[in-house]
Amino acid sequence: MTGLVLEVDTARTVAAATLVETVMATIRLRIAARSLTPGARLPSIRAFAKAMQVSKSTVVEAYERLAAEGAIRSRPGSGFYAAGSLAPLSLAEIGPRLDRAIDPLWVSRQSLEAGGDMLKPGCGWMPASWMPQSALRRALRTVARADDVDLADYGTPLGLPPLRQLLARRMAGHGIEVSPEQIMLTESGTQAIDLLCRFLIEPGDTVLLDDPCYFNFHALLRAHRAKVVSVPYTPSGPDIELFAQALAEHRPRLYITNSAIHNPTGAILSPVTAHRLLKLADQSDLTIIEDDIFADFEHSPAPRLAAFDGLNRVVHIGSFSKTLSASVRCGFIAAPRDWIEQLTDLKIATTFGGGRLAAELVLTLLRDGSYRKHMELLRARLSRAMGETGVRLKAIGITPWIDQPAGLFLWCSLPDGVDAAEIARRALADNIVLAPGNAFSLSGTASRFLRFNVAQCQDERIFRVLKAAMAR
Repeated sequence: MTGLVLEVDTARTVAAATLVETVMATIRLRIAARSLTPGARLPSIRAFAKAMQVSKSTVVEAYERLAAEGAIRSRPGSGFYAAGSLAPLSLAEIGPRLDRAIDPLWVSRQSLEAGGDMLKPGCGWMPASWMPQSALRRALRTVARADDVDLADYGTPLGLPPLRQLLARRMAGHGIEVSPEQIMLTESGTQAIDLLCRFLIEPGDTVLLDDPCYFNFHALLRAHRAKVVSVPYTPSGPDIELFAQALAEHRPRLYITNSAIHNPTGAILSPVTAHRLLKLADQSDLTIIEDDIFADFEHSPAPRLAAFDGLNRVVHIGSFSKTLSASVRCGFIAAPRDWIEQLTDLKIATTFGGGRLAAELVLTLLRDGSYRKHMELLRARLSRAMGETGVRLKAIGITPWIDQPAGLFLWCSLPDGVDAAEIARRALADNIVLAPGNAFSLSGTASRFLRFNVAQCQDERIFRVLKAAMAR
């Protein structure tokens, strides 16, 4: 009996220590991500205990240990504050180690470095077999017959004029009035956001994000040394009351969001929320980057902030990586007219000329009808996969946040008491890459969520491993 008591006490001690380390890791991550800058006040012990779903004594011990390390400092009667100056930037701090499953780069690196036998329901792109292989090869043969200049020379900084004209017509279908001279081609949607961040913000500026949101927004803003603040996202858009509160309290320079199909939740921005959001942005002089890379997955058009705003304070971006090929790097920015000259100079300074071959390839596919036919088939295939994946997940106790959203993703909650990061670590041991919720959540409040890419969920082994991991 004494041995049994000793084992129980030891287990409790280990569990308590693990919780303390989890709280400490969360604070360290916020300091590294610049959401807690030097001198910033940490959440109160009561508030943080509630947010992390741990006891107040656990938070007290974590704060005391961090103070002993010099990461934070205590001010008697006032609370705890982030200490010291900003450390040199090191994105390697969030490498793909198994014990850092909530980091913004973890899912991407695991997915990109995965071998051929690895299943990737947590990644953000299509299986290669779902892409228009025949059309791509046919377009490549067409582009290979182009003039020598097209094959070997730099493109213009704004990018291929015929493609910009076609993109302007496509955006008009979403109610966005834009001239080709307001459109700049980029290597990808990510490069578009990076270029805009270089243009719009300085180190230390505050940027507003959705919670949850695409995890690479976190990583990219860390690289720009921005302070990041998040607002909870609802099925109709950001929580407007908390959005207004964040604007008043933090005075952010920039807000980055997905329009139409939200990543990771699959939610759709409502017209009412869009109008209220733009009114608040006008009052606060807030610039908005509207990331619309999932536009072509829509079954019916959703509201676009850029359409309501007229590209006044909203910048609209997109790409073809998710729908056409991740190897064909071609994205775009649609911006206010008076920004284009400075953006052009910035693009020359950072990437020089444009990617001519990729633009020619995309233009060929858009013009010959291949892309339209591919997307019609792809939307139908994704709709079937969405229904099948939702049924399989529900059967093992995993619940979609929104039933049958358009696009790629199902944002799902796990049963009470099941931690998504732990499930992801266990699944990785079985060669399955999952996307745990806190990789998308700056506040760390999505520990019971996983994002599933339904196009990557066709193997039955995924659901067997999930069921076994939750049972353990």
